[in-house]
Amino acid sequence: MQPYKCFILDDYQSVAEKMADWSKLPQSISIHTLHSPLSSLDQQIEVLKDATILVVMRERTAIARQLLSQLPSLKLIVTSGMRNAAIDIAAATELGITVCGTESSSVPPAELAWGLLLALSRQICSESSALAANGPWQSTVGMTLQGKKLGIIGLGKTGKLIARYAQAFGMEVYAWSSNLTEAQAQQQGVTFVASKREILQLADVITLHLVSSPRSHGIISYSDLQQMKKTALLINTSRAELIAEGALVRALENGDIAAAAIDVFEQEPLAAGSVYRTTRNLLATPHLGYVSDTNYHTFFGQAIEDIQAWLNGEPLRVLG
Repeated sequence: MQPYKCFILDDYQSVAEKMADWSKLPQSISIHTLHSPLSSLDQQIEVLKDATILVVMRERTAIARQLLSQLPSLKLIVTSGMRNAAIDIAAATELGITVCGTESSSVPPAELAWGLLLALSRQICSESSALAANGPWQSTVGMTLQGKKLGIIGLGKTGKLIARYAQAFGMEVYAWSSNLTEAQAQQQGVTFVASKREILQLADVITLHLVSSPRSHGIISYSDLQQMKKTALLINTSRAELIAEGALVRALENGDIAAAAIDVFEQEPLAAGSVYRTTRNLLATPHLGYVSDTNYHTFFGQAIEDIQAWLNGEPLRVLG
């Protein structure tokens, strides 16, 4: 078999080669793992110019037509998950490049969203930071979740898990999205809300769980945030573009809502001086939703399966 170069991109934690048995691949395939982002198109082309296979982690690196057209040896892209808006799949198809995906569990992002809600409602991070800085002993009063109203915008796989967690905590659970029906909400034991305005106004906590699409971009505007209770909390672990750019920081600075927790950003990794690092009453995490042991074992284990299947002429989980 002819030698192939396989590049694993954006392995921030240096765990890709530990999470799966890459020795299952033929010795003719050399594995090259990159731990930092490739910061420009020129750098991407220079580093990846001899790549036959790319293994990409979610949407950390844009795989655009301009890049694909400059990689003459590239034949296969494997992405974690079955959806990746950062890959120009149409261009890949035109250039004869196969794009395959992997399975992905909704449990890790749901657990993170719930963890952020708990941390925010009880001010866990600020109280812990105060202790570490020899600050005051108790400086906040937390929110009890039992009996409070949770508004879920997007009752898909992750939203359904969140509904179950909230019900276990004794919360009243409401849901809305533009295509959600009352029957679908009732199947989950959730109260259907007919409009975005209504769910924003009634909820003590809003959590966003929509996929990225032209219809969902900017679905939460600054005026929408002003409709929420001033004591309300907002959680976004789905997509940064669901909230109009700048709207959340403005709402927090103006006291339109009490606090927010976000795991997704317009630009990732965040710049050192990003306002999201310093805004008061904002709990920010570095896009950890899908980052878990189970998901990583699945991602990299199935990446190997995808490569093996492609080598055998029978690609698995083909996208596009």
